Amino acid sequence: MEFTEAYKQTGPCCFSPNARYIAVAVDYRLVVRDTHSFKVVQLFSCLDKISYIEWALDSEYILCGLYKRPMIQAWSLTQPEWTCKIDEGPAGIAYARWSPDSRHILTTSDFQLRLTVWSLLNTACVHVQSPKHASKGVSFTQDGKFAAICTRRDCKDYINLLSCHTWEIMGVFAVDTLDLADIEWSPDDSAIVIWDSPLEYKVLIYSPDGRCLLKYQAYESGLGVKSISWSPCGQFLAVGSYDQTLRVLNHLTWKTFAEFMHLSTVRGPCFPAVFKEVDEPLQLDMSELCLNDDFIQGNSDATNGHIKVRYEVMEIPISLPFQKPPTDKPNPKQGIGLMSWSSDSQYICTRNDSMPTTLWIWDICRQEPAAILVQKDPIRAATWDPTCTRLVLCTGSSHLYMWTPSGAYCVSNPLPQFNLTDLKWNSDGSCLLLKDKESFCCAALDVLPESSDYSSDD
Repeated sequence: MEFTEAYKQTGPCCFSPNARYIAVAVDYRLVVRDTHSFKVVQLFSCLDKISYIEWALDSEYILCGLYKRPMIQAWSLTQPEWTCKIDEGPAGIAYARWSPDSRHILTTSDFQLRLTVWSLLNTACVHVQSPKHASKGVSFTQDGKFAAICTRRDCKDYINLLSCHTWEIMGVFAVDTLDLADIEWSPDDSAIVIWDSPLEYKVLIYSPDGRCLLKYQAYESGLGVKSISWSPCGQFLAVGSYDQTLRVLNHLTWKTFAEFMHLSTVRGPCFPAVFKEVDEPLQLDMSELCLNDDFIQGNSDATNGHIKVRYEVMEIPISLPFQKPPTDKPNPKQGIGLMSWSSDSQYICTRNDSMPTTLWIWDICRQEPAAILVQKDPIRAATWDPTCTRLVLCTGSSHLYMWTPSGAYCVSNPLPQFNLTDLKWNSDGSCLLLKDKESFCCAALDVLPESSDYSSDD
Protein backbone atom coordinates (compact mmCIF):
# COMPACT_ATOMS: atom_id res chain seq x y z
CA MET A 1 0.00 0.00 0.00
CA GLU A 2 1.50 3.30 -1.13
CA PHE A 3 0.69 6.79 0.19
CA THR A 4 1.12 10.15 -1.50
CA GLU A 5 2.39 13.23 0.28
CA ALA A 6 -0.10 15.44 2.11
CA TYR A 7 -1.81 18.29 0.25
CA LYS A 8 -3.66 21.25 1.76
CA GLN A 9 -7.47 21.36 1.83
CA THR A 10 -9.96 23.56 3.67
CA GLY A 11 -13.22 21.89 2.69
CA PRO A 12 -14.72 19.26 0.42
CA CYS A 13 -12.61 16.90 -1.71
CA CYS A 14 -14.03 14.46 -4.24
CA PHE A 15 -13.05 12.23 -7.15
CA SER A 16 -14.50 12.75 -10.61
CA PRO A 17 -16.96 10.06 -11.76
CA ASN A 18 -14.52 8.91 -14.47
CA ALA A 19 -11.83 8.37 -11.77
CA ARG A 20 -9.29 10.58 -13.57
CA TYR A 21 -9.34 13.71 -11.40
CA ILE A 22 -9.74 14.90 -7.83
CA ALA A 23 -11.23 18.30 -6.99
CA VAL A 24 -10.12 20.01 -3.77
CA ALA A 25 -11.33 23.21 -2.10
CA VAL A 26 -8.53 25.40 -0.75
CA ASP A 27 -10.25 28.50 0.69
CA TYR A 28 -11.67 30.28 -2.39
CA ARG A 29 -9.66 28.26 -4.91
CA LEU A 30 -10.74 25.07 -6.66
CA VAL A 31 -7.74 22.83 -7.35
CA VAL A 32 -8.13 19.95 -9.80
CA ARG A 33 -5.40 17.28 -9.73
CA ASP A 34 -4.69 14.23 -11.83
CA THR A 35 -5.23 11.05 -9.79
CA HIS A 36 -2.16 9.35 -11.27
CA SER A 37 0.51 12.06 -11.16
CA PHE A 38 -1.26 14.40 -8.66
CA LYS A 39 -0.13 17.35 -10.76
CA VAL A 40 -2.45 20.35 -10.86
CA VAL A 41 -4.56 20.16 -14.02
CA GLN A 42 -6.70 23.27 -13.48
CA LEU A 43 -6.93 26.03 -10.90
CA PHE A 44 -10.09 28.10 -10.59
CA SER A 45 -10.64 31.14 -8.34
CA CYS A 46 -14.12 31.54 -6.83
CA LEU A 47 -15.61 34.69 -5.34
CA ASP A 48 -15.77 33.34 -1.80
CA LYS A 49 -14.83 30.33 0.32
CA ILE A 50 -16.02 27.04 -1.19
CA SER A 51 -18.55 25.19 0.97
CA TYR A 52 -19.56 22.41 -1.42
CA ILE A 53 -18.20 20.63 -4.51
CA GLU A 54 -20.00 18.29 -6.90
CA TRP A 55 -18.84 16.85 -10.22
CA ALA A 56 -21.19 16.50 -13.17
CA LEU A 57 -21.69 12.86 -14.18
CA ASP A 58 -19.73 13.38 -17.41
CA SER A 59 -16.73 14.67 -15.36
CA GLU A 60 -16.54 17.78 -17.56
CA TYR A 61 -18.14 20.34 -15.25
CA ILE A 62 -17.66 21.11 -11.54
CA LEU A 63 -20.15 22.89 -9.30
CA CYS A 64 -18.97 25.00 -6.34
CA GLY A 65 -21.38 26.11 -3.65
CA LEU A 66 -20.49 29.46 -2.08
CA TYR A 67 -23.22 29.32 0.53
CA LYS A 68 -21.94 32.32 2.50
CA ARG A 69 -22.70 34.63 -0.43
CA PRO A 70 -25.01 32.72 -1.27
CA MET A 71 -24.00 31.84 -4.84
CA ILE A 72 -23.15 28.96 -7.18
CA GLN A 73 -20.21 28.93 -9.57
CA ALA A 74 -19.62 26.21 -12.18
CA TRP A 75 -16.47 25.52 -14.16
CA SER A 76 -15.56 23.49 -17.24
CA LEU A 77 -12.51 21.28 -17.19
CA THR A 78 -12.19 21.22 -20.99
CA GLN A 79 -12.97 24.92 -21.46
CA PRO A 80 -11.22 26.85 -18.66
CA GLU A 81 -12.39 30.18 -20.04
CA TRP A 82 -16.07 29.15 -19.67
CA THR A 83 -17.72 30.40 -16.47
CA CYS A 84 -21.16 30.18 -14.91
CA LYS A 85 -22.56 32.03 -11.91
CA ILE A 86 -26.00 31.47 -10.36
CA ASP A 87 -27.42 33.97 -7.89
CA GLU A 88 -31.01 33.72 -6.63
CA GLY A 89 -30.95 37.22 -5.15
CA PRO A 90 -32.98 37.72 -1.94
CA ALA A 91 -34.30 34.14 -2.14
CA GLY A 92 -30.78 32.83 -1.47
CA ILE A 93 -29.39 29.36 -2.19
CA ALA A 94 -29.40 26.63 0.44
CA TYR A 95 -28.23 23.74 -1.76
CA ALA A 96 -27.32 22.87 -5.36
CA ARG A 97 -26.94 19.63 -7.33
CA TRP A 98 -26.36 18.43 -10.88
CA SER A 99 -28.98 16.76 -13.03
CA PRO A 100 -28.06 13.40 -14.60
CA ASP A 101 -27.53 14.97 -18.06
CA SER A 102 -24.72 17.20 -16.66
CA ARG A 103 -26.25 20.23 -18.38
CA HIS A 104 -28.69 21.43 -15.71
CA ILE A 105 -28.19 22.62 -12.13
CA LEU A 106 -30.93 22.33 -9.51
CA THR A 107 -30.86 24.89 -6.69
CA THR A 108 -33.05 25.13 -3.59
CA SER A 109 -33.68 28.57 -2.11
CA ASP A 110 -33.54 29.46 1.55
CA PHE A 111 -36.58 28.46 3.62
CA GLN A 112 -37.48 25.99 0.80
CA LEU A 113 -39.45 28.61 -1.11
CA ARG A 114 -38.73 27.06 -4.50
CA LEU A 115 -36.51 24.67 -6.42
CA THR A 116 -35.10 26.05 -9.68
CA VAL A 117 -33.72 24.08 -12.64
CA TRP A 118 -31.09 26.12 -14.49
CA SER A 119 -29.99 25.17 -18.00
CA LEU A 120 -26.37 25.56 -19.09
CA LEU A 121 -27.41 25.33 -22.75
CA ASN A 122 -29.68 28.37 -22.73
CA THR A 123 -31.14 30.88 -20.30
CA ALA A 124 -34.28 28.85 -19.58
CA CYS A 125 -35.18 27.91 -16.00
CA VAL A 126 -38.02 25.95 -14.43
CA HIS A 127 -39.43 26.48 -10.92
CA VAL A 128 -40.94 23.93 -8.54
CA GLN A 129 -42.69 25.64 -5.65
CA SER A 130 -42.37 24.62 -1.98
CA PRO A 131 -39.77 21.82 -2.03
CA LYS A 132 -39.84 19.80 1.19
CA HIS A 133 -36.12 19.92 1.98
CA ALA A 134 -32.99 21.74 0.84
CA SER A 135 -30.41 18.94 0.47
CA LYS A 136 -32.79 15.96 0.67
CA GLY A 137 -36.09 15.09 -0.96
CA VAL A 138 -34.79 14.83 -4.56
CA SER A 139 -33.96 11.55 -6.32
CA PHE A 140 -33.18 10.64 -9.93
CA THR A 141 -33.77 7.36 -11.74
CA GLN A 142 -30.70 5.32 -12.62
CA ASP A 143 -31.25 5.95 -16.35
CA GLY A 144 -31.42 9.70 -15.68
CA LYS A 145 -34.81 10.16 -17.37
CA PHE A 146 -36.96 11.17 -14.41
CA ALA A 147 -36.69 13.08 -11.14
CA ALA A 148 -38.85 12.67 -8.03
CA ILE A 149 -39.09 15.88 -5.99
CA CYS A 150 -40.83 16.08 -2.62
CA THR A 151 -42.97 19.15 -1.98
CA ARG A 152 -45.30 20.23 0.80
CA ARG A 153 -48.38 22.42 0.63
CA ASP A 154 -51.47 22.75 2.80
CA CYS A 155 -49.76 20.65 5.51
CA LYS A 156 -49.49 17.62 3.20
CA ASP A 157 -46.56 15.95 1.45
CA TYR A 158 -46.52 15.34 -2.32
CA ILE A 159 -44.24 13.64 -4.87
CA ASN A 160 -43.69 15.49 -8.14
CA LEU A 161 -42.39 13.42 -11.07
CA LEU A 162 -40.52 15.47 -13.66
CA SER A 163 -39.03 14.55 -17.02
CA CYS A 164 -35.30 15.32 -17.03
CA HIS A 165 -35.52 15.99 -20.78
CA THR A 166 -38.18 18.72 -20.85
CA TRP A 167 -38.46 19.33 -17.06
CA GLU A 168 -42.23 19.17 -17.37
CA ILE A 169 -44.24 17.72 -14.50
CA MET A 170 -45.36 14.22 -15.53
CA GLY A 171 -47.43 13.55 -12.44
CA VAL A 172 -48.14 14.57 -8.84
CA PHE A 173 -49.49 12.37 -6.06
CA ALA A 174 -49.96 12.79 -2.30
CA VAL A 175 -48.19 10.45 0.11
CA ASP A 176 -49.34 9.16 3.47
CA THR A 177 -46.69 10.79 5.70
CA LEU A 178 -46.88 13.21 8.59
CA ASP A 179 -43.47 14.74 7.95
CA LEU A 180 -41.64 13.16 5.00
CA ALA A 181 -37.93 12.67 5.72
CA ASP A 182 -36.46 11.60 2.35
CA ILE A 183 -37.01 9.73 -0.91
CA GLU A 184 -35.01 7.30 -3.05
CA TRP A 185 -35.62 5.46 -6.32
CA SER A 186 -34.93 1.74 -6.40
CA PRO A 187 -31.87 0.70 -8.46
CA ASP A 188 -34.13 -0.78 -11.17
CA ASP A 189 -36.33 2.38 -11.26
CA SER A 190 -39.48 0.33 -10.60
CA ALA A 191 -40.33 1.74 -7.16
CA ILE A 192 -39.87 4.77 -4.93
CA VAL A 193 -39.25 4.46 -1.20
CA ILE A 194 -40.11 7.31 1.17
CA TRP A 195 -39.97 7.37 4.94
CA ASP A 196 -41.39 9.53 7.69
CA SER A 197 -39.61 11.57 10.34
CA PRO A 198 -38.26 9.74 13.43
CA LEU A 199 -41.43 10.67 15.33
CA GLU A 200 -43.53 8.30 13.20
CA TYR A 201 -42.32 4.86 12.12
CA LYS A 202 -43.49 4.60 8.53
CA VAL A 203 -41.83 3.30 5.35
CA LEU A 204 -43.84 3.60 2.14
CA ILE A 205 -43.12 2.04 -1.27
CA TYR A 206 -44.82 3.67 -4.26
CA SER A 207 -44.89 2.79 -7.95
CA PRO A 208 -44.08 5.66 -10.33
CA ASP A 209 -47.79 6.03 -11.15
CA GLY A 210 -48.61 6.74 -7.49
CA ARG A 211 -49.88 3.33 -6.34
CA CYS A 212 -48.84 2.44 -2.79
CA LEU A 213 -47.14 -0.96 -2.87
CA LEU A 214 -46.24 -1.19 0.82
CA LYS A 215 -46.90 0.48 4.15
CA TYR A 216 -44.35 -0.84 6.60
CA GLN A 217 -44.33 -0.16 10.34
CA ALA A 218 -42.09 -2.33 12.51
CA TYR A 219 -43.44 -0.92 15.78
CA GLU A 220 -45.66 1.91 17.01
CA SER A 221 -44.18 3.40 20.17
CA GLY A 222 -40.75 5.01 20.18
CA LEU A 223 -38.57 6.76 17.63
CA GLY A 224 -38.76 5.27 14.14
CA VAL A 225 -36.54 5.12 11.04
CA LYS A 226 -33.00 6.51 11.19
CA SER A 227 -31.47 5.32 7.90
CA ILE A 228 -32.51 3.51 4.72
CA SER A 229 -30.46 2.05 1.87
CA TRP A 230 -31.17 -0.03 -1.25
CA SER A 231 -28.78 -2.86 -2.02
CA PRO A 232 -26.83 -2.31 -5.29
CA CYS A 233 -28.60 -5.29 -6.88
CA GLY A 234 -31.99 -3.79 -5.99
CA GLN A 235 -33.30 -6.96 -4.35
CA PHE A 236 -33.11 -5.74 -0.74
CA LEU A 237 -34.10 -2.62 1.17
CA ALA A 238 -32.28 -2.11 4.48
CA VAL A 239 -34.12 -0.13 7.16
CA GLY A 240 -32.14 1.01 10.20
CA SER A 241 -34.22 2.02 13.21
CA TYR A 242 -33.79 3.72 16.56
CA ASP A 243 -34.56 0.42 18.32
CA GLN A 244 -31.00 -0.69 17.35
CA THR A 245 -32.26 -3.22 14.80
CA LEU A 246 -31.58 -3.49 11.07
CA ARG A 247 -34.46 -4.91 9.03
CA VAL A 248 -34.03 -6.10 5.45
CA LEU A 249 -37.04 -6.24 3.11
CA ASN A 250 -37.32 -8.39 -0.04
CA HIS A 251 -38.27 -6.49 -3.20
CA LEU A 252 -40.53 -9.28 -4.55
CA THR A 253 -42.90 -9.69 -1.62
CA TRP A 254 -41.91 -6.59 0.40
CA LYS A 255 -41.79 -8.86 3.44
CA THR A 256 -39.12 -8.73 6.14
CA PHE A 257 -36.30 -10.93 4.89
CA ALA A 258 -34.04 -10.63 7.95
CA GLU A 259 -33.75 -8.80 11.27
CA PHE A 260 -30.32 -8.03 12.68
CA MET A 261 -30.20 -6.96 16.34
CA HIS A 262 -27.19 -5.08 17.70
CA LEU A 263 -26.84 -6.51 21.20
CA SER A 264 -24.22 -5.41 23.69
CA THR A 265 -23.38 -9.05 24.46
CA VAL A 266 -22.46 -11.44 21.63
CA ARG A 267 -23.01 -15.14 22.26
CA GLY A 268 -24.00 -18.28 20.34
CA PRO A 269 -25.48 -19.85 18.31
CA CYS A 270 -23.82 -17.45 15.85
CA PHE A 271 -20.06 -17.22 16.16
CA PRO A 272 -18.80 -14.25 14.13
CA ALA A 273 -15.13 -13.35 14.07
CA VAL A 274 -14.64 -10.56 16.63
CA PHE A 275 -11.59 -8.38 15.97
CA LYS A 276 -10.57 -5.97 18.73
CA GLU A 277 -8.07 -3.17 18.19
CA VAL A 278 -5.23 -3.33 20.72
CA ASP A 279 -1.90 -1.55 21.10
CA GLU A 280 1.12 -3.39 19.82
CA PRO A 281 3.41 -4.14 22.78
CA LEU A 282 6.72 -2.27 22.57
CA GLN A 283 9.79 -4.43 22.01
CA LEU A 284 12.63 -2.78 23.93
CA ASP A 285 16.17 -4.01 24.36
CA MET A 286 17.02 -3.05 27.97
CA SER A 287 20.63 -4.28 27.84
CA GLU A 288 22.08 -1.03 26.51
CA LEU A 289 19.50 1.52 27.63
CA CYS A 290 20.66 5.12 27.05
CA LEU A 291 18.11 7.91 27.40
CA ASN A 292 20.05 10.78 25.86
CA ASP A 293 18.62 13.63 23.77
CA ASP A 294 19.35 11.87 20.49
CA PHE A 295 17.36 8.82 21.59
CA ILE A 296 14.37 10.94 22.62
CA GLN A 297 14.37 12.91 19.34
CA GLY A 298 14.82 9.80 17.20
CA ASN A 299 12.06 7.81 18.88
CA SER A 300 9.15 10.21 18.85
CA ASP A 301 6.67 7.97 17.02
CA ALA A 302 4.37 7.88 20.02
CA THR A 303 4.29 11.67 20.31
CA ASN A 304 3.47 11.91 16.59
CA GLY A 305 0.53 9.56 17.00
CA HIS A 306 2.27 6.57 15.37
CA ILE A 307 1.50 4.03 18.05
CA LYS A 308 1.45 0.59 16.50
CA VAL A 309 -1.87 -1.24 16.75
CA ARG A 310 -3.18 -4.59 15.61
CA TYR A 311 -6.34 -6.66 15.71
CA GLU A 312 -6.73 -9.39 18.28
CA VAL A 313 -9.28 -12.15 17.72
CA MET A 314 -11.58 -12.39 20.73
CA GLU A 315 -13.50 -15.36 22.03
CA ILE A 316 -17.29 -15.52 22.32
CA PRO A 317 -19.21 -14.68 24.47
CA ILE A 318 -18.01 -11.09 24.67
CA SER A 319 -19.47 -7.82 25.96
CA LEU A 320 -19.17 -4.84 23.64
CA PRO A 321 -18.67 -1.19 24.74
CA PHE A 322 -22.09 0.41 25.17
CA GLN A 323 -23.15 3.99 25.93
CA LYS A 324 -26.63 4.56 27.29
CA PRO A 325 -28.00 7.76 25.72
CA PRO A 326 -29.45 10.40 28.07
CA THR A 327 -33.24 10.46 28.15
CA ASP A 328 -33.54 14.22 28.70
CA LYS A 329 -31.80 15.35 25.47
CA PRO A 330 -33.10 15.42 21.87
CA ASN A 331 -31.63 13.37 19.00
CA PRO A 332 -30.33 10.51 21.14
CA LYS A 333 -27.17 8.76 19.98
CA GLN A 334 -28.71 5.36 19.39
CA GLY A 335 -29.99 3.36 16.47
CA ILE A 336 -28.47 2.48 13.11
CA GLY A 337 -26.76 5.73 12.10
CA LEU A 338 -24.35 4.23 9.56
CA MET A 339 -24.96 1.49 7.02
CA SER A 340 -23.26 0.58 3.76
CA TRP A 341 -23.72 -2.27 1.26
CA SER A 342 -20.87 -4.14 -0.40
CA SER A 343 -20.76 -3.87 -4.20
CA ASP A 344 -22.00 -7.47 -4.61
CA SER A 345 -24.86 -6.97 -2.10
CA GLN A 346 -23.64 -9.95 -0.07
CA TYR A 347 -22.59 -7.92 2.98
CA ILE A 348 -23.81 -4.83 4.78
CA CYS A 349 -21.92 -3.02 7.53
CA THR A 350 -23.69 -1.09 10.28
CA ARG A 351 -22.92 1.03 13.31
CA ASN A 352 -25.30 1.31 16.24
CA ASP A 353 -24.75 4.86 17.54
CA SER A 354 -25.00 3.73 21.16
CA MET A 355 -21.99 1.49 20.41
CA PRO A 356 -19.94 4.01 18.38
CA THR A 357 -16.69 2.02 18.49
CA THR A 358 -18.20 -1.18 17.07
CA LEU A 359 -18.78 -1.99 13.40
CA TRP A 360 -21.00 -4.96 12.51
CA ILE A 361 -20.59 -6.78 9.19
CA TRP A 362 -23.61 -8.91 8.27
CA ASP A 363 -23.74 -11.78 5.78
CA ILE A 364 -27.04 -11.41 3.92
CA CYS A 365 -27.13 -14.96 2.53
CA ARG A 366 -26.48 -16.61 5.90
CA GLN A 367 -28.50 -13.97 7.79
CA GLU A 368 -25.92 -13.69 10.55
CA PRO A 369 -22.97 -11.49 11.49
CA ALA A 370 -19.83 -12.37 9.55
CA ALA A 371 -17.53 -10.20 11.67
CA ILE A 372 -17.51 -7.55 14.39
CA LEU A 373 -14.78 -4.91 14.58
CA VAL A 374 -14.24 -3.30 17.99
CA GLN A 375 -12.18 -0.11 17.73
CA LYS A 376 -10.53 2.02 20.41
CA ASP A 377 -12.15 5.22 19.10
CA PRO A 378 -15.59 6.00 17.61
CA ILE A 379 -15.93 5.06 13.95
CA ARG A 380 -15.96 8.14 11.72
CA ALA A 381 -16.52 6.56 8.30
CA ALA A 382 -16.71 3.15 6.64
CA THR A 383 -16.89 2.48 2.92
CA TRP A 384 -16.67 -0.54 0.61
CA ASP A 385 -14.30 -1.02 -2.30
CA PRO A 386 -16.48 -0.55 -5.42
CA THR A 387 -14.77 -3.45 -7.21
CA CYS A 388 -14.42 -6.19 -4.58
CA THR A 389 -15.40 -7.26 -1.07
CA ARG A 390 -13.07 -5.03 0.92
CA LEU A 391 -14.20 -2.65 3.67
CA VAL A 392 -12.16 0.34 4.84
CA LEU A 393 -12.85 2.43 7.94
CA CYS A 394 -11.29 5.21 9.99
CA THR A 395 -11.69 6.43 13.58
CA GLY A 396 -9.89 9.78 13.69
CA SER A 397 -6.55 8.11 14.48
CA SER A 398 -3.50 7.79 12.24
CA HIS A 399 -4.45 4.23 11.28
CA LEU A 400 -6.50 2.77 8.47
CA TYR A 401 -8.53 -0.37 9.15
CA MET A 402 -9.58 -2.95 6.58
CA TRP A 403 -11.73 -6.07 6.50
CA THR A 404 -12.15 -8.80 3.89
CA PRO A 405 -13.86 -12.19 4.24
CA SER A 406 -10.35 -13.57 4.95
CA GLY A 407 -9.71 -11.35 7.99
CA ALA A 408 -9.03 -7.84 9.28
CA TYR A 409 -5.86 -5.80 9.50
CA CYS A 410 -4.53 -2.37 10.45
CA VAL A 411 -2.39 -0.08 8.30
CA SER A 412 -0.37 2.82 9.73
CA ASN A 413 -0.36 6.08 7.82
CA PRO A 414 3.32 7.13 7.44
CA LEU A 415 2.50 10.86 7.32
CA PRO A 416 3.27 12.67 10.61
CA GLN A 417 0.41 14.33 12.52
CA PHE A 418 -2.14 12.98 10.03
CA ASN A 419 -5.35 11.73 11.64
CA LEU A 420 -7.94 10.17 9.33
CA THR A 421 -11.36 11.81 9.71
CA ASP A 422 -12.96 10.76 6.41
CA LEU A 423 -12.28 8.55 3.40
CA LYS A 424 -13.65 7.98 -0.10
CA TRP A 425 -13.00 5.43 -2.84
CA ASN A 426 -12.27 6.26 -6.44
CA SER A 427 -14.94 4.81 -8.72
CA ASP A 428 -12.57 2.19 -10.15
CA GLY A 429 -11.23 1.14 -6.73
CA SER A 430 -7.66 2.08 -7.61
CA CYS A 431 -7.27 4.96 -5.16
CA LEU A 432 -8.47 5.90 -1.69
CA LEU A 433 -8.87 9.51 -0.55
CA LEU A 434 -7.90 10.08 3.10
CA LYS A 435 -8.80 13.35 4.81
CA ASP A 436 -7.24 15.03 7.82
CA LYS A 437 -8.57 18.20 9.40
CA GLU A 438 -6.52 20.51 7.14
CA SER A 439 -4.93 18.20 4.56
CA PHE A 440 -5.53 15.11 2.47
CA CYS A 441 -3.56 12.32 0.86
CA CYS A 442 -4.32 9.34 -1.34
CA ALA A 443 -3.43 5.70 -0.99
CA ALA A 444 -3.00 3.22 -3.82
CA LEU A 445 -4.21 -0.28 -2.99
CA ASP A 446 -3.36 -3.53 -4.66
CA VAL A 447 -6.08 -5.36 -6.51
CA LEU A 448 -7.58 -7.87 -4.12
CA PRO A 449 -7.00 -11.47 -5.31
CA GLU A 450 -9.89 -13.91 -5.25
CA SER A 451 -8.36 -15.90 -2.40
CA SER A 452 -6.72 -13.17 -0.33
CA ASP A 453 -4.91 -14.34 2.78
CA TYR A 454 -4.73 -11.45 5.22
CA SER A 455 -4.14 -12.24 8.87
CA SER A 456 -5.61 -10.30 11.75
CA ASP A 457 -2.30 -8.82 12.87
CA ASP A 458 -0.71 -7.77 9.55
